[in-house]
Amino acid sequence: MGMAIDGLISGLKTTDLIDSLMQAEAVPQTLLKNKVADSSSFISAMQALNSKIAALGDSAAKLALPTGTDLHTATTGSTTVTATAGTGAVDGTIDFTVDRLAQSQVMVTGPLTEWPDQPPTLTFVAADGTVTQVTASSSSLADVAAAINKAGAGVSATRVAAGLDPATGQQLYRLQFSSTKTGAAAAFTAYRGTSADVTAGTATNLLADAGASQIRQAQDAQLTLWAGTGAAQAVTSATNTFSDVLPGVTVTATAASTTPVTLTVARDDKAISDAAKSLVSTVNDILSYISAKQAVSTSTDTAGGTVVTAGVFTGESVTRDVNQKLVDAIIAPIDGVSPSTYGISITRDGAVTFDPDVFAKAMAADPDKVNAAVAVIAQRVADTSKGASDTYSGSLSLKIQGEQATVKSLNDQITDWDTRLSDRRSSLEKTYANLEVQLQQLQSQSSWLTGQLSSLPTASK
Repeated sequence: MGMAIDGLISGLKTTDLIDSLMQAEAVPQTLLKNKVADSSSFISAMQALNSKIAALGDSAAKLALPTGTDLHTATTGSTTVTATAGTGAVDGTIDFTVDRLAQSQVMVTGPLTEWPDQPPTLTFVAADGTVTQVTASSSSLADVAAAINKAGAGVSATRVAAGLDPATGQQLYRLQFSSTKTGAAAAFTAYRGTSADVTAGTATNLLADAGASQIRQAQDAQLTLWAGTGAAQAVTSATNTFSDVLPGVTVTATAASTTPVTLTVARDDKAISDAAKSLVSTVNDILSYISAKQAVSTSTDTAGGTVVTAGVFTGESVTRDVNQKLVDAIIAPIDGVSPSTYGISITRDGAVTFDPDVFAKAMAADPDKVNAAVAVIAQRVADTSKGASDTYSGSLSLKIQGEQATVKSLNDQITDWDTRLSDRRSSLEKTYANLEVQLQQLQSQSSWLTGQLSSLPTASK
């Protein structure tokens, strides 16, 4: 805020006068600020476009890979067996039975009030021979269970209430030991004693204690292919999921059954069609975004005149070039064949469309050719997207960087104008302040002269 120097002598509204002069002085800075606002809107719109095209490039590149259209379905016709098909799956069928499911090992101790050994030490020997010794902080069964759970032995321990001791009335517990994984490789043997005791053969197998019991043996799940024939072949898995029954196919069983299950793998035409449709739809969304930003709008001002407002991309060559390259990537012929043969075409207003019925007929006639065409189109879109959005060389990225540099330069100029305008206001305030001082001096001189004149003798008549 400037000093209050409204004319006490002159009667002028000096502050208002200076404000008016400063508005005129600030016109160049205002124009710079308007340019910054316009550039900021342009940068924001370009960054949004760049993000859309970068995402399109990623999805198109995946679709262009050999696995992009190598899509299949896997069905079993069973409520207890499911299957999924992934990369490398081959169409066909196969029969199998589910002989058994995978399970973990479970065993329990006899009823105890506390661990019988001091110090409370146990040793677990895994199926592969790995030895893990565990020593609890006390003979409390809760402490023993906690120590086992922290030991990383592949075994979890749980304290389970087991009634009262008939002689003392104390609460009894059993410790349940369970392998943390399923499968035969998760089996373990539990001993009372140290690892040295186990090696020496002097440790006590927990199952030898009174009341101890093996509840469940660790076992692998098993399928049998072509069960009941001379070609019968067992396939096992540590879990209930089998990833090697057929290439690229995963089978999961939830119940054993001697009834044969038929696994069928087939090309997933719907998924392939959906992938092609998604590509076209995403490109069309980007084309629509560019078109909306290029559009010129009209409105009516308060005087009834027509006001024409350019879009943020109106006349912008980089976005126009990206738009054309995306259209070409989608609709350019492939080995002399128009993509419209596969249901991909362009309308007269510049929108690209996808016809699933035409695509389905083409797939039925020659699936390999259609898949290859989709891959070619996807690769062209991916290349175009990279050419536009690449961080270092993309045309959109470079345009954004250039515009950001322009905004920085404009903001530097605006800052310079802040200093210049501040100095100008100070100069005007000093000028008008001096004017008031001079007017006051003149007024004082005028008053003195008036007094002097009035004191002169009047001439006699």
